[in-house]
Amino acid sequence: MPLVAHHPLPAFEKLRQRGEKVLSLDDALRQDIRELHVGLLNMMPDAALTATEMQFMRLVGSCNQIAQFFVHPFTIPALPRGAESQAYIDHYYKSFDDIRAMGLDALIVTGANVSNPSLDQEPFWEPLREVMEWADGHVTSVLCSCLATHALVKQLYHIERELRPAGKLWGVYSHHVVHKEHPLLRDINTRFDVPHSRFNAVHRESLEQAGLTILIESEEAGVHMAVSPDQFGIVYFQGHPEYDTNSLLKEYKREVKRFFADERDDYPPYPEHYFNDDAAAIAARFQQAVLTAKQAGKAMPAFPEEHLEPLLDNTWRDTAKGIVNNWLGMVYEHTDFNGPRPQSPSI
Repeated sequence: MPLVAHHPLPAFEKLRQRGEKVLSLDDALRQDIRELHVGLLNMMPDAALTATEMQFMRLVGSCNQIAQFFVHPFTIPALPRGAESQAYIDHYYKSFDDIRAMGLDALIVTGANVSNPSLDQEPFWEPLREVMEWADGHVTSVLCSCLATHALVKQLYHIERELRPAGKLWGVYSHHVVHKEHPLLRDINTRFDVPHSRFNAVHRESLEQAGLTILIESEEAGVHMAVSPDQFGIVYFQGHPEYDTNSLLKEYKREVKRFFADERDDYPPYPEHYFNDDAAAIAARFQQAVLTAKQAGKAMPAFPEEHLEPLLDNTWRDTAKGIVNNWLGMVYEHTDFNGPRPQSPSI
């Protein structure tokens, strides 16, 4: 069943315009169908706030379970925001107090940008701990993305992420299923791609020593998906299965602009395994034009987004939808019994 537009969040209308099925609240109330309420703790910075919101809502809305999905976005007040984004949050997002009073069946926690050498120095650290302390025992399952995964395995298991000696892992990488029998991977392809964009990593050995089960990994990118010892209470993604086809392209555009503004020393490499030969040729010509303009003290040429985007392939979305579908199906099955979810390690 579709998402339910239960409040005036602009993402609902944008999803409709993109062909996604979104049910009005009036239509939803006329149907005798079970509701599932999914919290979306969106910790992304201003530039990615609404895009991330849309990405996860689309994944939830593509689920084929017999339920109506109510997605409730909220964030952490301590995160720095510009005036426009703060006004948007004040108008459309719930507070954590609202979420606690209402209750949730499931929770999604996004990544975040960091600026401190240790995650426990970030402004989201203690508020995230508070959310997870509440979620333990009140939410059937929590799904975490990238930086949220790094933060939670540190809070729960004292696993430190490690800076990658080879630099940023950035691109689209082939992955394979490790535990084909796990219900979260039911009817999933055994090999598929996942986008990654990170400087740090948590590794198989540390996760397994803590009792987590590795479900998906990559020879190049390492662990992508793992689950808590109870096999369902917390689902950890280290990659970005929620990404749009052009998400890495927009990151690449941003990094080129940073280079031109002297905010980084080197011209950014292409995201790995992302550009085909034609796209790489366009990007190479643009790189030369950027270098020439920078040396001559001229304005940066227009980024060729309209030429590059049609050349990009999405090789991860169907698998991402399948996994989220399985996850929400398990949430549905577990919450039917109205019992507490298995206890996770205390924070």
